[in-house]
Amino acid sequence: MKVLLIEDHPIVRAGCLRVLQQREGLEVLEAETAAKGLEIARQAMPDLVILDLNLPDRRGLDVLGDLATVLPTAKVIVLSMYEEVAFVTSAMEAGARGYVTKNDDPECLFEAIDAVSAGEIYLSRTVEQRLARARIAEETDPLSGLTGRERRLLELLAQGKTIGEASGDLGVSYRTTAEEAARLRGRLRLRTNAALIKFAVERLVR
Repeated sequence: MKVLLIEDHPIVRAGCLRVLQQREGLEVLEAETAAKGLEIARQAMPDLVILDLNLPDRRGLDVLGDLATVLPTAKVIVLSMYEEVAFVTSAMEAGARGYVTKNDDPECLFEAIDAVSAGEIYLSRTVEQRLARARIAEETDPLSGLTGRERRLLELLAQGKTIGEASGDLGVSYRTTAEEAARLRGRLRLRTNAALIKFAVERLVR
């Protein structure tokens, strides 16, 4: 099996390579950027891709879409530092077949490879626990699992601010705020920004 690892941190990439090379029958290719990864993908046509979400030149979530075009039959496993439910949900909706965090046991990589190669979905134990806790929290209070900045964004939207205006108040770029709004929609199961604003007004305006 041919595996492509797209990971920008040299230490993490080297550690993953050492782990993967323990498995006979794996031919491992590596790339440190999205551009290089897609170039190798087109040339080598790997069977499976292990993808970091935080790359220096492009968002990993965008790369997932490109990989689906370049390698329609290849399986993609996300390997990320992000454990939050919103990232997991976004990655799986974008086409990932597995999700492993960098805090998981290295053996999870082999479990993920075996599972997705067999046509299954794989979520590491860390991710499954996060999802379970999130479901319980959502059943009681959908606002309980939000970070301080996510809550602040909702408050700004409830005040009638646009995404652009909220980004100024938060001191971050429009793109960062738009991405955070998208993650909030995913977490709250809302399809549009209008629905997100309606939710914020109903929940936060007294």
